[in-house]
Amino acid sequence: MAGGLFITGTGTGVGKTYVASLIARVLREAGKRVGVYKPVASGCAMRGGRLVSPDAVALWMAAGQPGTLDAVCPQTFAAPLAPHLAARAEGRRVDAGQLRSGLDYWRETCDVVLVEGAGGLMSPISDDDYNADLADEFGFPLVVVAVNELGTINATLQTLIAAATYREGLRVAGIVLNSPRALADDPSVESNADELARRCVPPLLAVVEHGGGFDRAVDWGI
Repeated sequence: MAGGLFITGTGTGVGKTYVASLIARVLREAGKRVGVYKPVASGCAMRGGRLVSPDAVALWMAAGQPGTLDAVCPQTFAAPLAPHLAARAEGRRVDAGQLRSGLDYWRETCDVVLVEGAGGLMSPISDDDYNADLADEFGFPLVVVAVNELGTINATLQTLIAAATYREGLRVAGIVLNSPRALADDPSVESNADELARRCVPPLLAVVEHGGGFDRAVDWGI
């Protein structure tokens, strides 16, 4: 049975896919068979007569194109809304059972699975489920992607508090501070890493500059 990580974030647009793709490449270089799973995606584009998640494509490519793209992201919706609302706009519903069963293929065929949630840890992904529900049931430690900008200390601590108090508590492997965009006029980018390292119990695993890689070697523990 494969081990894995659940990639979540402090919100939407923090660069979860970018960070997950970096992790996938590092693990591949270490000789691991890497599976990637995005249980559901909204805001997808029509390509070749079907909806395709750009995030799923990026993950799949980073992992070396294992399996099929449909296995990476089996549920796709067009509207740029929370998945259950995007599904409703199409007269459909997110299949909660498939959110869970879609992981089985990757557990059975890979050494490690990287699961990327949709939005932040407490973002809804079906009528009744949050990302935190899947993280809890899959049992993979969280990698929390925090955006390197003003306000990240509060957002990161709130995410960690939510993880610690959800159900019996979710394990957190650590935090990656990411710069998904250039913020030339934000002086907090110079101090955010030190502040997070000092204030958060889980470790700051790495910092990612805009368009770059990890600033240090990371033992992902898998």
